Amino acid sequence: MRHQLSRRNERSFSPFNSYFDNIVRNFFENESDYEPVPLEKKMPIDMVEYEDKFEVVANLPGIKKENVKISINDNELVILASQEEKSEEQKGTLYRSERYQGNYRRTIYLNDFSDKEGIKANFENGVLYLAIPKKAPKPVQEISIN
Repeated sequence: MRHQLSRRNERSFSPFNSYFDNIVRNFFENESDYEPVPLEKKMPIDMVEYEDKFEVVANLPGIKKENVKISINDNELVILASQEEKSEEQKGTLYRSERYQGNYRRTIYLNDFSDKEGIKANFENGVLYLAIPKKAPKPVQEISIN
């Protein structure tokens, strides 16, 4: 125990050594702690399957309707949302300016029973509602053997 205390005191006098030791130790022991920061955030969604449709509800607080884009490519439904805010305040000699910019992206894979042409979208109070109708499943086709 005494050895640990003296070692800790020795390190406190050498901040560069302890800093370097932490970097090396963390690099080899906790590689998963160093994940890159994503440029786009993942928006929270709820998906519910009904008998005749799928319903998707995405929460996008503070985002305006004109900043939400929905597209379909093959069987992927992509929801993109962007947010940009800027506020300025000036009182006497105090000047404050803050900016925020962020993007949300979510990809939903549609199955073969989804009617892509019939999708309806509604946006109100920062919540996006998507109704994806279901197509009737194709009947099983039998192949005759010659």
